[in-house]
Amino acid sequence: MLTTRFVTGAPNWIDLGTPDIAGATSFYRALFGWDFQSAGPDAGGYGFFQLDGKTVAGGMQSTEGQGPPSWTVSFQTPDADATAKAAEQAGGGTPAPPMDVMDAGRMAILTDTTGAVFGLWQPGRIKGLEVAGDPGSLCWVELYTTDVPKVAAFYGAVLGLETSAVQFPGGSYTCVNPEGAGDDGMFGGIVDVDDDPTGTGAAPHWLPYFEVTDTDATVTTAQELGGQVTMPATDMEGVGRIARLTDPYGARFAVIKSATPQT
Repeated sequence: MLTTRFVTGAPNWIDLGTPDIAGATSFYRALFGWDFQSAGPDAGGYGFFQLDGKTVAGGMQSTEGQGPPSWTVSFQTPDADATAKAAEQAGGGTPAPPMDVMDAGRMAILTDTTGAVFGLWQPGRIKGLEVAGDPGSLCWVELYTTDVPKVAAFYGAVLGLETSAVQFPGGSYTCVNPEGAGDDGMFGGIVDVDDDPTGTGAAPHWLPYFEVTDTDATVTTAQELGGQVTMPATDMEGVGRIARLTDPYGARFAVIKSATPQT
């Protein structure tokens, strides 16, 4: 699972684009206990979702021309320009080329070889999320794609990510970690959309998972607040209890009460 000991290639930021930042704040406050703090008058409406005063995500109000409501996962890089160039050379796209975000850092928005959107964050004053892995914060990310081997090679070339197969009854799951980090650095997985009944027909995308203390209660609250369930609460042996949701505006995310580690 994710921690705030971020290394090159690992997720270090996540943000929400939504048509109604006030409504989204109300939803995530009731669901996870988040508050929203503006990044200031020069930030174009961008701000920080915070839990007990620590940043767990970013967010801003977006327009229809900026794409559908969604969560964007960003990965740490020491050089956003070089990483963006590597992505283009590997067959990806650069819808938003690298740019400075005041003194906070340098960012870019890219697409992989199957069209999934992801971000880069080159830390400046802001190193990354202040909380990860705790209830109410990001703990895992999953890529839904049309070609697992192709995108695995892409992220290997661009971010130095390594993959490994974890077997389970009926199949295997492709796990992802930064180069040389091994199982201890594992932060996500890659799934073929056609192998996932809840994802069939969906465009390739990264899905964030947020840790919760009670998956079923979180699902109930999300529905009461206008969210939708795309996968009901389901137990995954050795992993935890998972559900996939959308917020009232259509941004996709998942929640998990992780299994207690065996000692």
